[in-house]
Amino acid sequence: MPRIEQSVQIEAPIEHVYRIARDVEAFPQFMPDLQSLTVQERSPDGARTVTAWAGLIREFNMTVKWTQEDLWNDAAHRDDFRLLQGDMDRMEGSWQFTSEGPNRTRFDSVVDYDYNVPLIGPMVKNLIKKKMTDNLQATMEAIKRRSEETT
Repeated sequence: MPRIEQSVQIEAPIEHVYRIARDVEAFPQFMPDLQSLTVQERSPDGARTVTAWAGLIREFNMTVKWTQEDLWNDAAHRDDFRLLQGDMDRMEGSWQFTSEGPNRTRFDSVVDYDYNVPLIGPMVKNLIKKKMTDNLQATMEAIKRRSEETT
């Protein structure tokens, strides 16, 4: 199963960055390839959410859709997520936010996924991994920009 690991440094306090990352309903406002994101369920304490996503892959003029469960741990500044249904066979991972000083946060993301299409060749699998990597990087960079612009 492919794994994608990425990190980004953000020049903003951890509480500010984490608050922006948790406000998933605002993502379509500053992530151009995210067509929609709807919270379908939220636990009373807000620690568990179920969200429906629709994203655009511009190169193929294609929309991908999925529903995921997020488990937010405010004390650890962490989100653990997993696919409930959607276009992929499996997706799970985490976002971890770590303070590296009063105005610096490291944002680490790990995503494991399976996308099985019968008779799919290595070239197509590599293209899917590249698109998944690019999408994750774009999401992290959008959170970085939003955090730094609104500090």
